[in-house]
Amino acid sequence: MKTGRLVIIDGVRTPFCKMGTDLAPLGADELGRIVVNALLTRTGLDPNRIDEVIFGCVGQPADAANVARVIALRAGVPEHVPAITVHRNCASGCEALTQAYEKMAANRGSVFVVGGTESMSQIPLLFKQSAAARFAALSKAKSFDQKLRTLASFRPSDFQPRIGLQLGLTDPVCGLNMGETAELLAREFGVTREAQDEVALESHCRAVAARDKLTEEISPVYLNSGVITNDNGPRPNQTLEALARLKPVFDRKTGTVTAGNASQITDGAVALLVMSESKANELGFAPLGCLAGYAYAGCDPSRMGLGPVFAIAKAELLTGLALPDADVVEINEAFAAQVLAVLKAMGSEKFARKVLKRDTPLGAVPREKLNVNGGAIALGHPVGATGARLVLASLKELKRRKAKRALVSLCVGGGQGAALWLEAL
Repeated sequence: MKTGRLVIIDGVRTPFCKMGTDLAPLGADELGRIVVNALLTRTGLDPNRIDEVIFGCVGQPADAANVARVIALRAGVPEHVPAITVHRNCASGCEALTQAYEKMAANRGSVFVVGGTESMSQIPLLFKQSAAARFAALSKAKSFDQKLRTLASFRPSDFQPRIGLQLGLTDPVCGLNMGETAELLAREFGVTREAQDEVALESHCRAVAARDKLTEEISPVYLNSGVITNDNGPRPNQTLEALARLKPVFDRKTGTVTAGNASQITDGAVALLVMSESKANELGFAPLGCLAGYAYAGCDPSRMGLGPVFAIAKAELLTGLALPDADVVEINEAFAAQVLAVLKAMGSEKFARKVLKRDTPLGAVPREKLNVNGGAIALGHPVGATGARLVLASLKELKRRKAKRALVSLCVGGGQGAALWLEAL
């Protein structure tokens, strides 16, 4: 039996805010609750019609296990509706959407709330195992003397925490952090510091110019300190001169990757209402678009930034859609160096033959089609949510342009790539 299309009805997101700023007091569960509430209000969907809630989250909060379930219940989704949290690093928001498609195709539901959430501000500091053992012993000590002896066993190093965010952004297989993988690509593909800074400047300029467009995606967040209505990452006065003054972060002697040409560490959440096309017709919804095809691919973890190349090539084999078919392209700006390496690899005949094992390169992406409203360098990258944001942003842009197809792609820590083809309806 032929599987019907999964359509995206609408979506909403919080403002994206830099770590430690406006949204820092809110956990991933609360950020997710806010967007699911806003989505249900915006679409008018009866929550009883939802078959499942699927949310991506990378740094799941310890006090909200299976955060998708916590989000669903706190947002007023009935308790009989199941929920699952998914984790594919930077593509977790994409994974939530494609899992909904797979469940629909298996006749396991027809209406889904999907998305992603991340509070990078609240990723915890961790104690070393030796310190944890001493704390456990202290909690078991019964007499005053036992407590004193246990306290005396502590060492200064026990109180030096391991930084959870730093651990999460370091690949345990290749031993490189994500910035170091970007430095590797910059060297191998001859990506200059100047080219990276130009991409960063363009990201900020486009995001600032698109502020009114981006407002269409955003639901305000109400805090005791005030109302947050806009992303706080884009810099209206960003200049190449200011970017050039920044020091390399990951290779301080010869590196080119800086805080200015890398994605911002950010808090935020996104929710999308998706359903089978037949269910959308039954309920009277007019979709933004549909999922036309997708692929995930693996690659060398130390060159994880090339993931989009492998995923786009695999998606072409599965769907027959190629780069020239895209009216809008989103390649997540994990790092400017990584995006530029992807563009070079996709246009390289040598890379096509030697690595992709194909006769022709994937092709070029015109700058006027790529990340047209800014990317993660300006807007930020709340890792569990970004994939869903790119889907929402590209469908909104297709509608504005009265265009047909969008390609969304991300590199994924651990050596993977994601590529989703979307079509306007």
